[in-house]
Amino acid sequence: MPQRYSTAFKSRMLRRLIGPDAVSANALALEVGVGQTVLSRWLRESRSVEPMTSSKKKQWTGAEKLRVLLESRGLSETDLGALLRREGVHETDLTAWQAAAEAALSPGRHVSPSPEQQRDQRRIHELERELRRKEAALAETAALLVLKKKVQEIWGDEDDATDPRPER
Repeated sequence: MPQRYSTAFKSRMLRRLIGPDAVSANALALEVGVGQTVLSRWLRESRSVEPMTSSKKKQWTGAEKLRVLLESRGLSETDLGALLRREGVHETDLTAWQAAAEAALSPGRHVSPSPEQQRDQRRIHELERELRRKEAALAETAALLVLKKKVQEIWGDEDDATDPRPER
């Protein structure tokens, strides 16, 4: 029957295989008396399983970030630490949020449009170009109508005139 090892023992062995002073599975097997194939399998399994510490990070809204930023203003180091622990925020995140807020509020800041805004701007540009083309066509049609009326005034109605060409 295969021997069962505790989770703590497996973790210690994995740290020895992976850590900064990592040893080979062969050397560790000789040292602790566990088979090299068992140690190699534990190592493979540890790499294929997602670590529990990489749980999904909370997605903060802009309003929540602003609230934490405002609360953190003027706090002492100990009070700031307590706030960060209570909110589950790292100090580096808080610093990044503050930099982003200051950049957003700085004058002369260039804001690149979102993809939706870019699509809307292209559509507006196309519609304006089509409107200019149609306005030009309408102006040309109006000019032709005015010209036709002037020709009719000068030469008279075409309906009244008889065709001078002989019929065949």
